[in-house]
Amino acid sequence: MDALGPRIKQLRQQANLNKAALARRVGVSDVTISYWESGAIKQIGHERLVALADALGCPLSELLDDRPPPSPKVLQLADTPPVPWHEAAKHSIALPLELLFSATELQRDCYLVTPGPDQDFDFLHHGDLAAVSPTTTFQHIGLYVIEHRDKIQVRHLQQDPTGELRMRGESKTDSDTIVVDASLRVHGKVEARWRLQ
Repeated sequence: MDALGPRIKQLRQQANLNKAALARRVGVSDVTISYWESGAIKQIGHERLVALADALGCPLSELLDDRPPPSPKVLQLADTPPVPWHEAAKHSIALPLELLFSATELQRDCYLVTPGPDQDFDFLHHGDLAAVSPTTTFQHIGLYVIEHRDKIQVRHLQQDPTGELRMRGESKTDSDTIVVDASLRVHGKVEARWRLQ
């Protein structure tokens, strides 16, 4: 049952709970939650396990499952549709809240994406990694994976004062900023990005 501590932490993060909130729901201290997650306390009574599963919103069997959680698969992005997360059997990951810039508006369920072989995008170059949450709508200013004129692209989207949606590439010049037309389809919002150094 060595996997119980990391599983508690993973399920707590997926439930969008901090240690104090989980502790209140279970009826223990947040220090106890820390001890459970670190493995310092390995034996948890049945009554507490049931309360923990209930607080985490999962069945007891999921909490006690000794199999390690599946490793997230990195999907390869190509400039030809469809985007890789539209295919069946692709598993999303849950980003830790500390990686999200504004937890009230951003999504935690994401796909890890990197450019495929011989692919390069504005804002996402060979070897870079991005966490992309699927969406079909513009949510707020930021980077999006879009389909425009039958090509998958990564573009910065924002609304101008008149309410028109504008997109630009990485060059940041005014001539690179264009008003979005009806051919644009939003496929995902870039929630976090890691550059190859």
